[in-house]
Amino acid sequence: MAQNISEKEKAFMHYWEANRGRQKKLLYQLAVGLPGGLLLSAVILYSLKAGWYARAEMVANAKLNPIVLYVALLAIAVFMAVFSKKFQWDQREQTYRELKAKMQDDAAKTESPASDNNVQTDK
Repeated sequence: MAQNISEKEKAFMHYWEANRGRQKKLLYQLAVGLPGGLLLSAVILYSLKAGWYARAEMVANAKLNPIVLYVALLAIAVFMAVFSKKFQWDQREQTYRELKAKMQDDAAKTESPASDNNVQTDK
């Protein structure tokens, strides 16, 4: 039984063949993923400044250097940006390879005869 590839899967394959090199670059991953990483850092900073846990705020104000905090938040943002985009790239690449193998299997099945009963032997 042949597995046909849907139009959506074909469109994905054309898209990924055209864009896979660009999306693998570190600068692209950083540029596209940085807003999400900065959003996460902003939530962390808001959580620290909101004052919902008074003891943690007292410890942070007494022992935490603000420069270290901002550098850590920037590092978190960059890490999340790059890591999330690399993960997405890997998922898409895996999907692309699975579809490519599926297409090759379909092509091999259509090229080979359906059954060997059609082969005539000389007796």
